[in-house]
Amino acid sequence: MGEGWSALVVALVGVGGTLGAALLTQSRADRTKRMELEAAHAQRREELRHAEELRQAERAEQKAQALVELLRSCYTSLNTASRQYMTVQVNLLHALRNDTGVGLCLEQLEAGRAAQRDSYAQAEMVVPDEVLAAATAAGHRLNSGYALLKRVSATTPYDQEELSAFAAGVDDSWRQLALMQHRMRQDLGVGSGMRIEDAD
Repeated sequence: MGEGWSALVVALVGVGGTLGAALLTQSRADRTKRMELEAAHAQRREELRHAEELRQAERAEQKAQALVELLRSCYTSLNTASRQYMTVQVNLLHALRNDTGVGLCLEQLEAGRAAQRDSYAQAEMVVPDEVLAAATAAGHRLNSGYALLKRVSATTPYDQEELSAFAAGVDDSWRQLALMQHRMRQDLGVGSGMRIEDAD
């Protein structure tokens, strides 16, 4: 009877070991598969996070580029309108001194003033404070010249002393416009390679 029991015990241990090994192998396979799936999910989450970061960076770059283009357009418009406004003032100065073509020059003066005012109004909404301060100073200078020339053109004979006073300030007016242009170029990073806010 001892041998029969021994054989039975050996057989049971063998079957138990075989079943235990199969269960252990299956458990390990399940755990390995679960770890692979978790790793795949983690990698997918990382890829999605990275893709979202790239999309956000791209949107930020597009927004920054759009702002630069808006500023460049605004600066070009304001610079052009301001310089033309100054040019028509100088043309009116000569017309008043020579007493010829005053009517046409006055029309051009009004058109120049309107164009400069419109460009400045746009600039007020988008440009940084440093540029706006320079544009405001240039605009005040131009409008002072406008007021003087309109006053002189309304009386005859034209007051040559007032015209001489205007002429004496022409170079300063051009310098004010050059300063405005310089501030615009700095803000765009043209020339110096540095924006105004980077210089502080």
